[in-house]
Amino acid sequence: MAISGDKVILEIRDMSKEFGAVKALKTMQLSVRPGRVHTILGENGAGKSTLMKILAGVYQPTTGSIVLDGQPYAPSNPQDAARAGLTIVFQELSLCNNMTVAENILATREPSRGGFINDKALVRKAAELVKELGLPVSVTDQVGDLSIAQRQLVEIAKGLSIDAKVVILDEPTSSLSDSEAEILFEIIGRLKEKGVAIIYISHRMEEIMRLSDDITVVRDGSYITTRDKTEVTIAELIALMVGRDMNEIYPPRDVAAPASTEKPVLAVNGLSRSEEFENVSFDIRPGEILGFFGLIGSGRSEVMNTLFGMAHASAGTVAIDGAQVKITSPVEAIERRIGFVTENRKEEGLVLSHSVESNISMVALDGFSSLFGFLKRKRERDAAKAEVARLSIKTASLDTIAGSLSGGNQQKIVLAKWLLTKPKILILDEPTRGVDVGAKFEIYKIIRQLAAEGTAILLVSSELPEVIGMSDRVVVMSEGKVTAIADPDQMTPEKIMHFATGFAS
Repeated sequence: MAISGDKVILEIRDMSKEFGAVKALKTMQLSVRPGRVHTILGENGAGKSTLMKILAGVYQPTTGSIVLDGQPYAPSNPQDAARAGLTIVFQELSLCNNMTVAENILATREPSRGGFINDKALVRKAAELVKELGLPVSVTDQVGDLSIAQRQLVEIAKGLSIDAKVVILDEPTSSLSDSEAEILFEIIGRLKEKGVAIIYISHRMEEIMRLSDDITVVRDGSYITTRDKTEVTIAELIALMVGRDMNEIYPPRDVAAPASTEKPVLAVNGLSRSEEFENVSFDIRPGEILGFFGLIGSGRSEVMNTLFGMAHASAGTVAIDGAQVKITSPVEAIERRIGFVTENRKEEGLVLSHSVESNISMVALDGFSSLFGFLKRKRERDAAKAEVARLSIKTASLDTIAGSLSGGNQQKIVLAKWLLTKPKILILDEPTRGVDVGAKFEIYKIIRQLAAEGTAILLVSSELPEVIGMSDRVVVMSEGKVTAIADPDQMTPEKIMHFATGFAS
């Protein structure tokens, strides 16, 4: 619904989309104005991704129409959309790791000379764009050598390399640090000044309230309402989005945190890995949630990769239940009942071409095997079905291909996979990245439940409110070193950020 009195650059009228018997969109409408940020807000499965893919020409609507800049708009593919003046930066990265930054940014639109790609012009054009956007990457670097955050910035540059009237940004800050997000926010400000309309999708409420001009709420495939940002509160938006009030985002503990005198289940002492982190020491007790916070490049994820045997330490010791261990592979970590929800679900957490069921059960298959090695299919299926219900994973069936689900539901599948192994120690690296507020609350409840059952949880997050709201203590890292281990009385945003920027006292 348009807010009267202003020009509309993009309008969706009475749209629906069906996939067989599944109605992904029921009744959808949208009016977007130039020079404004229009946020689409909704839970996972609400229809946001389907709507964006229709606008990008990936899907075709079952009913309804679209008008772009006064003209009928019905793209049959993303190239059609780009030619019409609409570009999208998807949440899931679509980059080629074996190509350079420049080659990725200008893929399919490379400058040529004499029928051949003009490499010098390619690098020059990409470098000009990267400099204009203020991105901290080199256009000659291989994308596969970049961090996840840097790849996200390249994905954004790729989308903005097209001169567009409408830019869609789908969870653009999900992999970015605060400083990198600020770069994006400045870019958005410049686009607004040029009269570009921005459709923004995010689950970070503070970010939404900072950037948005207009906010449209969708639920269960249907349009609910459009509000001016100045006329609505976060609490009202959450209630509209989930269809219920949510008084607490971070559920309280049902049982007390473990005492400091209790024996640690995991003790790390002086752990180091060349050029990544140095002299990292901490311990965690059964039932404790130990948060890890640091800016991009602090070494948090690298420490977790080493604990899980995905990388090898150059120095230091690791002890489980008081006994020193050396974990050289993920198989050994799993055998010692360590689970790991990685930050990059697409490349490390899921087999996207496999079913929901096979992804959930793959790590725990030994538990579904008979004495002679035969798989007990009913037992496997029942266990997967129980995890789907437990985590409220929205899927048509257990046989649905995991890659076809939304990012948030994919993340829940990764979590479900490890819950089946009944881990003693569970590493959660950005467990709620790309997950909406309602689904976050469900995941937080699961985390609390696991802690109450005695699971030791290492919670790595770039969302400071999440770290403070869920952790019993917080390990703060900066440039590969632990700068503080904050007890509850020290867990204020100001103190933790102070330590995260490199101040050790």
